[in-house]
Amino acid sequence: MDEYLYCAEKKEEKEKIRIFMSRSIKKGPYIDERLLGKLARMKAGDKTVVKTWARHATITPEMIGFTFGVHNGKQFISFSVQEDMVGHKLGEFSATTKFVRHGGKMQKEMEQKGAPAGPASASAPAAKPKK
Repeated sequence: MDEYLYCAEKKEEKEKIRIFMSRSIKKGPYIDERLLGKLARMKAGDKTVVKTWARHATITPEMIGFTFGVHNGKQFISFSVQEDMVGHKLGEFSATTKFVRHGGKMQKEMEQKGAPAGPASASAPAAKPKK
């Protein structure tokens, strides 16, 4: 099956749009059995972190109140499950990338304006005059 849908609005150039298919209603939501076993052994409201690599597991009502540590590829990101998280995936709350900053001329200007005019800027060498 083709995972891409071609945009019909642009006739002069076809643009690929990625389609994400939801899980079949017949199958039901994916829930990791080992994760449910860990939760069954714990008491409700226990603040022990449940570590898991199952980012694709769906959050169920039984998971409310527990603290999960979801692996993001490097470390475990901890969060507590609340009522409004039911139906989402565990991986949605553990970001895999870290935003550093945007680059370019505008970013440098913003950093220079925000830099304090203290001893750090006084110790910088002066620019040579053009001849």
